[in-house]
Amino acid sequence: MKEKSQTRDVYDAVADPTRRELLRILTDVEELPLHEITVHFQMGRTAVSKHLAILKNANLVIARKVGRETRYRLNAAPLKEIQDWVSVYEEFWKERIAKLQLLLEEKK
Repeated sequence: MKEKSQTRDVYDAVADPTRRELLRILTDVEELPLHEITVHFQMGRTAVSKHLAILKNANLVIARKVGRETRYRLNAAPLKEIQDWVSVYEEFWKERIAKLQLLLEEKK
């Protein structure tokens, strides 16, 4: 059996809607402290912090200590893996749509 690695799978990390929303929030800013992130959710700081920890383990979020506060910022580089995977299916659908358009034009 494969040993569990320290880093979390990027796909697993973005599978949760709350974590996707966290990533979206962090795209709009340089960095945010936990208390400013938490106001966007109907859950406590502990729950938000757990989601951020999962994103951090997948290298999607970088945490930086400033005094007693931790600030979070997006690291979008690991999302390239998802983009590369989705692009295969994008080509698949482009080809299908092109074939459908040809069929529709032939019917005219």
